Amino acid sequence: MFNSILLSDLVEEQTDDLIQLINPEEELENQKDDLPTELGILPIRNTVLFPGVVIPITVGRQKSIKLVKKAYKGDRIIGVIAQKNGNIDDPGVDDLYTCGTVAKIIKMLVLPDGNTTIIIQGKSRFNIDEILADEPYIMAKINLLSSEFPTISKKETKAIVQSLKDAASKILKLNPEIPQEAQMALDNIHNPTFLTHFLSSNLNVDVSDKQRLLEIEDGRERATVLLEYMHKDIQLLELKNDIQQKVHTDIDQQQRDYYLRQQIKVLQDELGYDGPDKEIEILRKRGDDKGWPDDVHDHFNKELEKISRINPAAAEYPVAMNYVEFMLDLPWNEFTEDNYDLKRARRILDKDHFGMTKVKDRIIEFLAVLKLKKELKGPILCLYGPPGVGKTSLGKSIARALKRKYIRMSLGGVHDEAEIRGHRKTYVGALPGKIIQNLKKAGSSNPVFIFDEIDKVSSDFRGDPASALLEVLDPEQNSGFVDNYLELEYDLSKVLFIATANSLDTIHPALRDRMEIIEINGYTTDEKTEIAKKHLIPRQIKDHGLKRTDVKFNKKTLVKLIEGYTRESGVRNLEREIGSIIRNTAKSVAMEEEVDPQVTLADIEKILGPVKFDKEMYQGNEIAGVVTGLAWTQSGGEILFIESSLSKGKGKLTLSGQLGDVMKESAMAAISYLRANADKLDIDHRAFDQYDLHVHIPAGAVPKDGPSAGITMLTSLASIYTQRKIRSKIAMTGEITLRGKVLPVGGIKEKILAARRAGIKDIILSARNERDIKEIDERYIKGLNMHYVEDVEQVLDLALLSQKVKNPLHFSFDETVQKQ
Repeated sequence: MFNSILLSDLVEEQTDDLIQLINPEEELENQKDDLPTELGILPIRNTVLFPGVVIPITVGRQKSIKLVKKAYKGDRIIGVIAQKNGNIDDPGVDDLYTCGTVAKIIKMLVLPDGNTTIIIQGKSRFNIDEILADEPYIMAKINLLSSEFPTISKKETKAIVQSLKDAASKILKLNPEIPQEAQMALDNIHNPTFLTHFLSSNLNVDVSDKQRLLEIEDGRERATVLLEYMHKDIQLLELKNDIQQKVHTDIDQQQRDYYLRQQIKVLQDELGYDGPDKEIEILRKRGDDKGWPDDVHDHFNKELEKISRINPAAAEYPVAMNYVEFMLDLPWNEFTEDNYDLKRARRILDKDHFGMTKVKDRIIEFLAVLKLKKELKGPILCLYGPPGVGKTSLGKSIARALKRKYIRMSLGGVHDEAEIRGHRKTYVGALPGKIIQNLKKAGSSNPVFIFDEIDKVSSDFRGDPASALLEVLDPEQNSGFVDNYLELEYDLSKVLFIATANSLDTIHPALRDRMEIIEINGYTTDEKTEIAKKHLIPRQIKDHGLKRTDVKFNKKTLVKLIEGYTRESGVRNLEREIGSIIRNTAKSVAMEEEVDPQVTLADIEKILGPVKFDKEMYQGNEIAGVVTGLAWTQSGGEILFIESSLSKGKGKLTLSGQLGDVMKESAMAAISYLRANADKLDIDHRAFDQYDLHVHIPAGAVPKDGPSAGITMLTSLASIYTQRKIRSKIAMTGEITLRGKVLPVGGIKEKILAARRAGIKDIILSARNERDIKEIDERYIKGLNMHYVEDVEQVLDLALLSQKVKNPLHFSFDETVQKQ
């Protein structure tokens, strides 16, 4: 802005022909009467001439040179109009705006390169009325326009002038390229019309915007639009200055930091402190002493070379240092010495866990192979069973038996693949995966590594951790496991991985295929009693600061605790209830009260309240359609009753008791079998169409599902339709098909124990479940009669008596319905 002020840069000498730039008022008052109405038109590009303003123009086109020379010899008056497009070398009439400025040539200079420079001053605005000629240059008839402000109050005029001058002064301060003389020129302008023209001419906007200002008739409106443009210019200049200031400050800060760092370095050398170079040398020496593979050593040295070239104050310096220090902290080729004393291992397992004979035998076999082969390249163990049976603690016992480090990683709720593989170190806050982190923490490359709750791994948009575990748990692949953060192969083949799970259904199929499943069943009441005596009670006594003689439990009180206050496969709740009783004793001991160390049944009810769980017992066979079934739950086996009833209706079937889809399908299969074999069972076909059937399984608030109640439902329906009694103290479990075949089911041990507790004497099972019975300790099946069946005819022969129930239902059929 204000480039047209210093004419001395273009005019070698001042002459009388130059008008005073700062006093144009007199010129503007009487100039219209002296101006011709027909003018030669000089096209100019990249600028707009305003009345009263003096600008230099270099003339290069032949047409323009002819016009300028002719005018300079005459009255020196020409018309100046801006081009619409500055790239056109030979503009026609259509390439020019219609509004321009009458100008007087003040001075003409012929330069050595042949170009002609003229200094012109704007006189008045005009519009082209008619084009008279376009050769040798454009001649036009014009209409002169007024440039005066409308009649407004003196205060308003003064306000406009002051606003324009304030904005211009701010631009002068923000733009150091504008010479200081411009402020002096600005202070000497008092005419508002000339002030707007002068500022418009020097405004830093496009030609089209300047042309818009020139074409505005109303001087007051022109001043308002001009102020808008100037404020935009001020905002741009302020932003530019802020950016330059920030850059300048940043450079100054860097120079200051460098100077201070150099001073610190000199002081550290004088005082003998270790600087970054010394630290790198220490790391290099540690790397040379490390027993890691050659490729890892080479990679480590390359990383150190990179660090030596990084400024210690740079953001990436601590990231790189953390990486190499993490590499050094990992236990590359560092192993603990295994203890292969299998008898000792067996003693430890027996001491830490009661029962679990099959599981312990499998672990000892596993350790025996490890002792003979000295290599661990076998299946990954997965301990599968209900909560609280000791799966996780069994892994800790294995580590103790082998004298290996123990690592436990809970996978419950893990849904980010980076938890397993880590983040790439290019990310801010990147960390290695939990596997590599735990190996660093253990300080050994052959620990016992427990993946706890592997069945509860979830996946989302951040990845699938279960898929990432495929490489970790594959003996053929995990010797070259690559963590995203480490970016190097790490050998996991010496790690003994053991997984635990409560359910196999939610484990990734490919992951399940890589593991050897070892099932850990729930404990029986006798086993829980022994566990409480040998493990739970001593531990709780110790935790509460008591002596062994302060609290005593007998078998009767323990059985009461187990059956009346807990319902679980494991012993967690049992230990919690034992802790409550011991805590009550500890309170009495602390208060120096007299207390009997022997815990009685009355003490249990007083401390824990009434019995929480009632044991399901056999309920007799006096009612048709009520049959005892066997069910498996996560807390162990249970007996359940299937009840059926008939009522007069249209053959509607109702199933209740929160039954799952599989259980409903079992009921449908049982009804279909009875319909197809009604004659064999002496059932009138009309009963299916004229009586509504309702099958209910208590308790209604507990969800139930599974196929194992198939033969129980069939027996219940056969009993209700024939009104025959069910054999006394008999229970059953098995799946049925439409052909009447009985298929095997799971959870046999828990079901057998539940039947024994309930007073059942006879149990009906699929013949293919006989192998499961053989695996159960004989003391648990003593007194039970096992009946193995192939089809439902055998089931009904065993379960249904020939006699009818007391007060049997007498069927009555509507003959009208039969005829229809």
